[in-house]
Amino acid sequence: MIKAVKGTRDILPAESSAWQRIEATARQVFARYGYREIRTPIFEETELFARGIGADTDIVSKEMYSFEDRDGASLTLRPEATAGIVRSVIENGLINSDPALKVYAIGPMFRRERPQKGRYRQFHQLDVEAFGMALPSIDVEVIELALAYLEACKLSGCELILNSVGDRNCRPAYVETLRAALRTQAIRLCADCQRRTETNPLRVLDCKVPEDQAVIEGLPRICDHLCAECRDHFAEVRRELALLGISYRLSHRLVRGLDYYTRTTFEVVSGELGAQNSVLGGGRYDGLVEDLGGPDLTGIGFALGMERLVLLLPAVSDERRCDVFLAPLAPGALDTALRLQLELRRAGVSVLMDHQARGLKARMKLADKLGARYVAMLGEDELRKGAWAIRDMAGSSQEEVAEARAAEHLKEKLRG
Repeated sequence: MIKAVKGTRDILPAESSAWQRIEATARQVFARYGYREIRTPIFEETELFARGIGADTDIVSKEMYSFEDRDGASLTLRPEATAGIVRSVIENGLINSDPALKVYAIGPMFRRERPQKGRYRQFHQLDVEAFGMALPSIDVEVIELALAYLEACKLSGCELILNSVGDRNCRPAYVETLRAALRTQAIRLCADCQRRTETNPLRVLDCKVPEDQAVIEGLPRICDHLCAECRDHFAEVRRELALLGISYRLSHRLVRGLDYYTRTTFEVVSGELGAQNSVLGGGRYDGLVEDLGGPDLTGIGFALGMERLVLLLPAVSDERRCDVFLAPLAPGALDTALRLQLELRRAGVSVLMDHQARGLKARMKLADKLGARYVAMLGEDELRKGAWAIRDMAGSSQEEVAEARAAEHLKEKLRG
């Protein structure tokens, strides 16, 4: 038997309703904030991610699925959505036609990392991006949108974590200060952190190895090294969050995993997910558009892992598969049932019918299992009278309805 590739999974019919709910909720909530959907290719040129995410990040150096195309070009299955969206914004000149450019995307991403609860090698993300808006108020709006979406999904018990990672004026000096401090402690750190000391010191702050924590807590903090502009920007973000009654926790170690972030970074976590507790994360990336060949354009956004969100959704009752179940029981009843089925479906009613000629008792069990609200039966007596026997599955009552009125009768019952 051929099985699914390690790190991938099937989303089965019984699970799909939860996925449809979070996608429908995203479209409703994001539209209220002025966001429109964008769909980008699943694979891009490898250079896009190397330049956009950062060649020294774990994603680019360890986790990407890259392959050589027939013409020798190096292509990569997208490990995240932002770089591809930025490429599309530049290539299609979207900022020229939309002065308040706000987009969202839904789809699969690919990273070759260790599979664990809620994290797979093919995973799915909701991604939100806003371009060309520099004031701190857009940072607050994006955070507000992220929390509003989780609330609309009926998610509770989440915590917002906030930090500023500076910009190109102040962060390079901080990175060198951090690297110098790390070099004095390198022997006490895990192998990954020793490597990151030279390649990407900020990533050390995100290390989860227990033995490294005492060293990391004693390292210089970026909040003490921000330039005046970044300090003022972050102070205004915090002021506006307080104004809106949005609570948060500051964390100097929240640096995110991608090189393009500047100034505001944020994350929403849930205690119900264990050690890997992040539900969504994002922040500003003011230099990314220019780095990828576009204009000097600000950007901010967040990404949400859909697998993790599905794990956190409150349980719902079994999905109703149909409103009406048709049971043509007599020879010659099928044609009448097919006509009624078509009429009801055209009216927007969900209808199912037995296609295996089961007995009445078996059909009633099937209707109950499918969650049918009404069962319409057509036996020999009903066929002779030109009527349907319609049973209310909730009240266990039954009535006889003329064939000509059956569709309208069922529609009235369902509306009531």
